[in-house]
Amino acid sequence: MPRLQLGDWINSGVNWLRDNLSWLFDFISSVVQGMYDGLNTVLSGPEPLLFAGILALLAWWLRGLLPAVLAFLGFALIDSIELWGEAMNTLALVLVAGVITIVFAVPLGIWASRNRAVSAVIRPVLDFMQTMPAFVYLIPGIFFFGLGVVPGVVATVIFSMPPGVRMTELGIRQVDAELVEAADAFGTHPRRTLLRVQLPLALPTIMAGVNQVIMLALSMVVIAGMVGAEGLGSTVFQAISSVDVAMGFEGGIAVVILAMYLDRMTSALNQRVSPLARRALAKEKAKSLSGLKVLHWRPATSVAMVGVVVLALVAGGMSIFGDDDEGPTVSANVGKGQSVNIGYINWDEGVASTFLWKELLEQRGFKPKVQSYDVGALYTGMASGNIDFETDSWLPTTHASYWSKYKSKLENLGSWYGPTSLEVAVPSYVKGVKTLEDLEQKSGTFKKKIVGIEPGAGEMKLMQDKVMPGYGLNKNFSLVKGSTAAMLSQLDRSYAKKEPIAVTLWSPHWAYDKYKLTKLKDPKGAFGKGDRIDSLARKGFSKDNPQVAKWIKNFKLDEKQLTSLESAIQDAGKGKEQQGVRAWLKQNPGMANKLAPVPGGADQKGKEAGAAPMIGYFPWDEDIATTYLWKNVLERRGYKPEIKQYDVGSMFTGMSTGQVDVEFDGWLPVAQKQYWDKYKKNLVDVGSWYDKTSLEIAVPSYVKDVKSLADLKGKASTFDGKIVGIEPGTGEMKLLKGKVLKEYGLDKEYKVSDGSSPAMLAELDRSYAKKEPVAVVLWTPHWAYSKYKLTKLSDPKKAFGASNQLHTLANKSFPKKFPEFNGWLKKWHMTEKDLASLEQAVQDAGKGNEEKGVQKWIDAHPGIVDKMAPVAS
Repeated sequence: MPRLQLGDWINSGVNWLRDNLSWLFDFISSVVQGMYDGLNTVLSGPEPLLFAGILALLAWWLRGLLPAVLAFLGFALIDSIELWGEAMNTLALVLVAGVITIVFAVPLGIWASRNRAVSAVIRPVLDFMQTMPAFVYLIPGIFFFGLGVVPGVVATVIFSMPPGVRMTELGIRQVDAELVEAADAFGTHPRRTLLRVQLPLALPTIMAGVNQVIMLALSMVVIAGMVGAEGLGSTVFQAISSVDVAMGFEGGIAVVILAMYLDRMTSALNQRVSPLARRALAKEKAKSLSGLKVLHWRPATSVAMVGVVVLALVAGGMSIFGDDDEGPTVSANVGKGQSVNIGYINWDEGVASTFLWKELLEQRGFKPKVQSYDVGALYTGMASGNIDFETDSWLPTTHASYWSKYKSKLENLGSWYGPTSLEVAVPSYVKGVKTLEDLEQKSGTFKKKIVGIEPGAGEMKLMQDKVMPGYGLNKNFSLVKGSTAAMLSQLDRSYAKKEPIAVTLWSPHWAYDKYKLTKLKDPKGAFGKGDRIDSLARKGFSKDNPQVAKWIKNFKLDEKQLTSLESAIQDAGKGKEQQGVRAWLKQNPGMANKLAPVPGGADQKGKEAGAAPMIGYFPWDEDIATTYLWKNVLERRGYKPEIKQYDVGSMFTGMSTGQVDVEFDGWLPVAQKQYWDKYKKNLVDVGSWYDKTSLEIAVPSYVKDVKSLADLKGKASTFDGKIVGIEPGTGEMKLLKGKVLKEYGLDKEYKVSDGSSPAMLAELDRSYAKKEPVAVVLWTPHWAYSKYKLTKLSDPKKAFGASNQLHTLANKSFPKKFPEFNGWLKKWHMTEKDLASLEQAVQDAGKGNEEKGVQKWIDAHPGIVDKMAPVAS
């Protein structure tokens, strides 16, 4: 029978819909995203314990005192494990999807209950919607709506709609036919019969359907996380991907708490809205024992309102569960608790530089206090001595009047950024527009508008009065007035769709870090010359705080550093500026010591300080660990290394062409021999730094009488007849199945389970914790030998083959290009114990925190930096 090309037809249909109905999908996306954003803002706005109290009060009103207490404790637990924001994201997603589902499901159920033909048509459709794997809906969802909340909501709506339709239809059909006939006999209009008779009597069943809709919607949070939606789904999916038990349990328990709350509340809501349920509730109360009446008592609306006010007052002073601010780590107590008052203007660069110095000063033992002011108040406060310093004076032009008025009472600590500039910017994908002159003939491309900011801003006045007339843009362009936030929102939307857009911008600004933009040149100088950004202080500050003043005087950031700092703070969100700074400092290790060096404690600089070697690495444990180790060491020596991940083939190709300078994970002479033979004319072997790698099977040390591969024979029952393997396509697995097991006669006793390295390690961890025998595929070096006591089974027949060494390989020009670094690498060597402990430190730090893990390892190995990279005094 010929194959039916059903999949191709569906694919063609999806493509046609995407190409011809994009306007509809854009509209749906806008509506759904708007609903989610609005609801998420409402849910995330209150303090966590305050909102937990409100939810508990709702539970008290609906179900009673005990459920209210349990609800409060459950939500307090979510806050205590720092998943409140994610839980509110999830709740918003579930409620949006639930509302949309109910809006469509109930009318469809009513229609089906009143029309047999409609019911017959809808039933197989509902079967299809409910039985089709929900993951499948993500594919067209991503096609139509992209990544994020919207495809997750769409998949959730489709998956959760069937019970809503079915239960509505069932409830109405179950209403006593004699009651309907009686209503008809008295001449009641069918619509009034539906609203006054059928729906009230069917309400318990309909509400049961609503409950199921909510529960099914909540079950889809992991699906939503897979397509980039915020919330607990993202947490759970990340935990699954990384086999992170702790993260998975915390995310799962938060989902369970939400599920139990929504289930109980939607069930109890039926008792409040259904006449039959209210009657049953009254009977239940009448039968309650006198001693338990307090547990069944439910407050009136007025009492509930009083409770909300009281909870608001109490929750405002409570902080027992939650502040996700880690707090500063004092690395050198230079300040000894001295207070420093820092003022700032609420501009991006002012916020960024101020919170950067707040973090640095806290790390140095000071107690800085930061406060936002307008420009006049800021200068007045410094002049009066109430503010010690600020970092955002635009001189000599923008703040000239303030400087002229107060300069006798101020100190200029120097410029840390410059020159600034005002400009019009366009996305880099817009071709043929490099200057303001180029805009004149391109008005149609940009829909005859330049998106501006606040109408009272100096740049807007300059645009209207000088720039647009100077370039003839006032004839073909209109300057859209609005706000900075609106301009950035429009830029983001257009950039996402690759649409041409021209916006008013200025440098420095974090948008240049987030987007690839072209600053349009101003050959006529209509915007004028740029300012510097200076740090100013009150008179006498340098005398009172010589160390801080010295740091500020030497403070410098380039455009890339400043815009990336601003971007990190933007990503952290409002109220979490210092967390954004900490994230940026983690991405720029050594920057804290560079900006605020501790007297007598600065790292020595190498002879080639400032050099920027490109280091490549594979996503292998030993390579990740050593690459980040050398990155840390080189930055301490004043280098500016760049690191990038490659696969094996790309790495060797990149080194041979000079795109990669060096890498530390060359397995020679066996494993990577084919690549070395192919490219060795353009490469150099700097030397081996780790001897005798090996492939092996390992067992826990508490497993006795198993010391070699030969000892495994006859002991299959001890290990349940299996050896826990890794990815089936790896060379070690192929060698094990094809040669090693046969060589030792184990192929008939044992089965090698295919899986993944994380799964193998998870099984090892589980068995080790229970002291159960387990045999796993491993290799040396590996951090597992540092974490667990394991026995490497010897291989007397050499079935796994000859061992490799780990070599540092580089482009042929590397020794001449970086002679000092090359000399360090030639003498570098690591023992198995050192490498395993380094890998373990990186593992413990977690994904994305490799630099933190390396730093912890360096701290535990004093003198290691000088040993690896000695600098002659």
